[in-house]
Formats: sequence, structure tokens, C-alpha cells
Amino acid sequence: MKIQNKQFGEIEYSEDSILKFKEGIIGFEELNNFILINEKDSFFSWLTSVDQPEIIFPLFPIELLQEELKKENNFESFGIVKLDKEPEKITINLKAPVFIDQNEKIGFQKISESEELPLDYPLFVNN
Repeated sequence: MKIQNKQFGEIEYSEDSILKFKEGIIGFEELNNFILINEKDSFFSWLTSVDQPEIIFPLFPIELLQEELKKENNFESFGIVKLDKEPEKITINLKAPVFIDQNEKIGFQKISESEELPLDYPLFVNN
């Protein structure tokens, strides 16, 4: 099976690599099938819609930032990254993390009730 988008070109994947998001991603509830593209030697992953391949969410593992959101059962937690040309403006959404169980091939997004988790957590901090 193949999809194509501007960022990665042609992507070949198998049916068993599809992650099912029963309720989609907030704002994209109609998209339920994704593949996760992991780049070698990078902390970033790319959650790419199979239903609409131009929809791609950059993800960053939250466990590298917040210990309490490390895992939920067998689900790894990721923050959706808001990219910017200026690195100091790149942020991660910790308020509504994406949870993925790569063994069961399922995922979901959940809004946290914690007031301490920001919507725009800066990834790079100026020292």
C-alpha cells in the first residue's frame, strides 16, 4: 500500500502498520487511520494520516519533558509540535497529548484536566 505527500514523497506501508484512532485527532475527528513515521537519530515522529496523506502531525515524546505523563498503561504519550522557522517559537501541546499503543496499533488524544500542563510548552529554552 502507498500514500504520497509533499513532505515525505511516496510512503510504502503495510496494513498492519496502520494505527487506528477511533475518535480521530481533535479538529480532525473524521481521520481515523494513521501511520507513525520515525526518523533515525531523531526524537521527532510524524503521525501521518492514511485517509488524507497531506495531514501530518509532528510528535515529540512527552516522557522526555514530563515524567508524570510518561505512559498510560501501554500507551506512549506524545505532544503535537507546533513548528516555526524560529526555533525559540517551537512549542509542544502538553494539554492534549496523543497516546499510542504501537503493539495494539491504536491511539487516542485526551485533554488533560491538569492546570499545570500548557498548550504551548516551549521546546527550546534560551539560557
